[in-house]
Amino acid sequence: MPSSRRPPRQTPTTIGNHKLKPATLMMGYGFDPALSEGSLKAPIFLTSTFVFEKAADGKRFFEGITGKRPGGGTAEGLVYSRFNGPNQEILEDRLRIWEDAESALTFSSGMTAIAVLLLALVRPGDVVIHSGPLYAASETIIDKILPQFGVHFVDFPAGATREELDDVMARAKAKGRVAVIYLESPANPTNQLVDVEAVHAARQAAFGDQDELPPIAIDNTFLGPLWAKPLEQGADISVYSLTKYAGGHSDLVAGALVGKRSVIDKARMMRNVMGGICDPNTAWMLLRSLETLELRMTKAGESAAKVCAFLRDHPKVEKIGYLGFLEEGSRQADIYRRHCTGAGSTFSLYLKGGEKEAFAFLDNLSIAHLAVSLGGTETLASAPAAMTHLSVPDERKKQLDITDNLLRISIGVEDPDDLIADFANALDAV
Repeated sequence: MPSSRRPPRQTPTTIGNHKLKPATLMMGYGFDPALSEGSLKAPIFLTSTFVFEKAADGKRFFEGITGKRPGGGTAEGLVYSRFNGPNQEILEDRLRIWEDAESALTFSSGMTAIAVLLLALVRPGDVVIHSGPLYAASETIIDKILPQFGVHFVDFPAGATREELDDVMARAKAKGRVAVIYLESPANPTNQLVDVEAVHAARQAAFGDQDELPPIAIDNTFLGPLWAKPLEQGADISVYSLTKYAGGHSDLVAGALVGKRSVIDKARMMRNVMGGICDPNTAWMLLRSLETLELRMTKAGESAAKVCAFLRDHPKVEKIGYLGFLEEGSRQADIYRRHCTGAGSTFSLYLKGGEKEAFAFLDNLSIAHLAVSLGGTETLASAPAAMTHLSVPDERKKQLDITDNLLRISIGVEDPDDLIADFANALDAV
């Protein structure tokens, strides 16, 4: 039977000198069938609390939860479902594998992950540095909610150069203690890339004399974990909406932090108090989805390349923000070459015209669904200026090129020729 009395049998990650790939490890890593009646797949552990064998075990576990023992809020065993659970722990183990990270933490949504991370790091008088644009809710937390508690911010455009980043660091440092550098790459919804290596170098130059550097966190939802691994470029934390590619079937909401243990532990302590852990059923569904993550992302990426090749040359298209079509020799192309292994399947599409033309296109889609979100098995299309980024002030939207004629497209796993026919028909109606 499942128990906290002994640890699960460790899943091998190598065969001889051969290191197993994440796609292989998703089939069983972190789960011991012997602890669950020999079940091939992990059961869903629907319980609110777990039984201790001895009172001393309960004390020891709570010493971990409360931080009285080293470990940043990590219990030695199962305690209570606000803190941990078998499904969540297996999921966190497998998420960590994709980026070869030290630790991972799961949440009830991507925004919960972001909010808990920021609250764990900032205090009144601090400064948050962030790239722009961000997903509207992320920007709302940093630019509107945290300032209510005396936390300031300094932002910079996604494609900023090293020289521009040095200036940003200096301006932020002059305003107070910099608590965190928060990035989103590609930016939502413009698909602009952030130079993580340049951000890392600028941070070292500005804060290298400090005992503790402000951590670099990056929303890696659009490309990760298959097409981008920002921890390799110097980021400390990858932030995920697991709703998207990790879940990938538009049937769950969840989030995660993956990366440096010292930062994750601060967020874990905050999550232990506030709650917000991913529930067992959702964690189980994510374990299922991770088994096909590479297959789904690869298929969607290949289809997106074909669809974008059609859209790029269409007379009713003003421009397309697809990472596979970056101008050779441009700064964005240079960042892409150094940071990415694929162009992804989500892109920005600017039609000639304005909101009228954008809405006409969306209203005439047959296969693609008019819906927000991305990274699902089905193709989705939306108008960010009127939907996901409606709350962003008009002047800010203009500054960030979030215009009325902008569409965000997320390609699914349908046949690409069928999608091209659907888009061609919708463009005829514009």
